Amino acid sequence: MIQSKAGFEYHQILLEQAEQTERQDRLTAASVEALRRSGALALRTPVQYGGAGADATTCAVRLAEIGRACPSAAWVAGTCATAKTLFAQSFDEPIQKEYFEDPDALVCGSGAPTARGVREADGVRVTGRWESVSGSEDADWTQLALMIDGAYHVMAVPVADLAVERNWHMAGMRGTGSQRLVADGLLVPTWRTAPAAALPQPQDRLFFALCVLAPVVGATRGALDVVQEMFESPRKPYMTGYASMGESPGARHWLADAARLVDRAEQSMLAVARDSARAGLAELDRARLQMSLTGAARDCRGAVERLLDLHGASGFRTTNALQLYWRDVAVGSRHPLLNPYLATEGLGTALVS
Repeated sequence: MIQSKAGFEYHQILLEQAEQTERQDRLTAASVEALRRSGALALRTPVQYGGAGADATTCAVRLAEIGRACPSAAWVAGTCATAKTLFAQSFDEPIQKEYFEDPDALVCGSGAPTARGVREADGVRVTGRWESVSGSEDADWTQLALMIDGAYHVMAVPVADLAVERNWHMAGMRGTGSQRLVADGLLVPTWRTAPAAALPQPQDRLFFALCVLAPVVGATRGALDVVQEMFESPRKPYMTGYASMGESPGARHWLADAARLVDRAEQSMLAVARDSARAGLAELDRARLQMSLTGAARDCRGAVERLLDLHGASGFRTTNALQLYWRDVAVGSRHPLLNPYLATEGLGTALVS
């Protein structure tokens, strides 16, 4: 389960940096350092290279803890875990040793094959661009998809070899710094490219979806923290005779309902993390797990709506952390890996096949 705020050593640093992170559309240097020192960027670095080699449950719990303080920081850590997972599957020595030299390095990536590589005597000449690459301005390495000879490939290159175009202008998850990366005739050594499957394996897809959901669950827990602090304050329901929020039975009921939804989303996330690791999952099993993930995302949105009702219009002040959590949950929970109608379609197909 997600720990208390005091249980995560770097919670306060990330919480204090969250507003500045959002204003500058990328993580602050202090936030990146907090992620490094907390071990969040080494979650999926293989053990032989000094990393944690963490399982799905550990990753989900840690990312949710971070998301409780700063959803954007958790999102970047989640995409780092995804990129390192794919890299370990796609490349062998010697590039693994180079790529994982620093187990706490921030890496980023994109699986969209929106570039083309042409083989030359000295390597592969790459031209193209990749949108929405989270953490790209702060990452050391990136793993990007491209087409070579009409086939899907991935390449690993230092981010410094690419141009970064700052085009990330979003209502939520603004601090993820998900900018565009551009290669213009970049010569990449052949051994830094590898053929790969265009679609991840089903169990990998569930893991990647967990890395998206966990920051959202954490953000929802963070929103609940804000409202519970309000209940502990002298504030009372407007135009009532109550002396405090807690005196109102309706307010207590609304708070309990929001907490129930947060708990259910967290429990669903952890159940999927546990069950997705089982060998031999059938198509119907995977479809049900995907439905659980999308259901958890909806629970997060439902919980935040109730919390906004309790806080009222003041929760939308730009200085109020509640509106930041609201926007991050609204955007993050609508990632393609949490698409609810496709999850429903997939379950329906599995049920009748």
